[in-house]
Amino acid sequence: MAKLLDMPKLSPTMEEGQIATWHKKVGDAVVVDELLAEVETDKATMEFRSFDKGTLLAILAPAGSIVKLGQPVAIVGEAGEDVTAMVASAGAGAAAPAATSAPTATAEGAAPAPAAAPAAVPAAVPSTGAPAPASPSSVGADGRLKASPYVRKIAREKGLELGGVAGSGPNGRIVARDVEGLSAAPAATTKAGEAGALAEPERRPLSMMRKAIARRLTESKQTVPHFYLSVDVDADPLHELRERLNADLAALGERAPVSKVSFNDLVVKAVAIALVQVPECNAQFTPEAILVHRRVDVSVAVAVEDGLVTPVVRDADKKGVAAIAQEIRELAGRAKSKKLTPAEMSNGTFSISNLGMFGIDDFAAVINPPEGAILAVGQVRREPVVRGDAVVPGRRLGMTLSCDHRVVDGAVGATFLKALRTLLEHPSPILLL
Repeated sequence: MAKLLDMPKLSPTMEEGQIATWHKKVGDAVVVDELLAEVETDKATMEFRSFDKGTLLAILAPAGSIVKLGQPVAIVGEAGEDVTAMVASAGAGAAAPAATSAPTATAEGAAPAPAAAPAAVPAAVPSTGAPAPASPSSVGADGRLKASPYVRKIAREKGLELGGVAGSGPNGRIVARDVEGLSAAPAATTKAGEAGALAEPERRPLSMMRKAIARRLTESKQTVPHFYLSVDVDADPLHELRERLNADLAALGERAPVSKVSFNDLVVKAVAIALVQVPECNAQFTPEAILVHRRVDVSVAVAVEDGLVTPVVRDADKKGVAAIAQEIRELAGRAKSKKLTPAEMSNGTFSISNLGMFGIDDFAAVINPPEGAILAVGQVRREPVVRGDAVVPGRRLGMTLSCDHRVVDGAVGATFLKALRTLLEHPSPILLL
């Protein structure tokens, strides 16, 4: 018996998902736990696996579709089963069921035109290079253009508005060939003394991740009372420690657990130790109580193509610097390829955001709820410093702690930064604890 497959909840905060790629096409056999599609969520690109076995009879949400949780995306049942009524009731205007008496359906779930019918071709393009007006069939019932993320990417790179492109794919879908030969219309020109029209801005649709960032950070700034504490640390001792460690790692060669240790790796370990010393900063607010965590799970902000994610280094206080360095690199690599699991990005107790590699001296970060604080770390700066009665070359490191005032009072935040500064300026405990 045919069954609707709904969009599942693939991350704890997911409210909708965008179908990135279908790995099965209509008519394919499906077994339990087989990969059906990849779905872009607010966290990462996740695998959508089948909970049932049978034949994929229809795809109700083509690649590129944005689907709310619980909405149907496909139909699975017995080969040859008539699911026309199910498709109609699901409201899948662009989808069509597979049928034994009809030609094999396409990967988008729509049956191709009969062989005698000529294939649709793009509308004529004016000599200016501007796209022709879109065919009404290129727009779905929900008002969204029928185009995959890949096609949208091509259009962005060319500066094209897909609203002006006629789709030649199944059911008016805009496919790659419809945009590959086009170029953006030239900017509006004006004659002397005449006012010209403003050039249209490039339109970049919001990704699932960007929507989540906008929602969560707006909520953070509106509901969490932030205040900020800044310190400037003598980074010469930390620099010397890093130089020694990296020389030792180089001497180990292939036996070394990592090739190099970064300043950020050392800061993560120092922060973890400081959180053990001042646990009131390793806390979060709830309406009933302040939760002071007994674990030190440090979230590390990683920039990715669509925004940023915060993979978590679990039990950072119990791990050595080399282990932390190795874990951060592995997590960051998978973050950039959107292969992190929701569990690897959830339930941190404290965050670190480091923009030093971009040449930023200091900044203030927005708290990542429900955590109670986040540390913003700038670059290690070369500048003159006073040592005794002499001015000598030195290194400084600026850091700003953003605190949730419901959890962390000024004195508590200052105590934490004092402990952290002591660790960074006298860094031997970073290797010993």
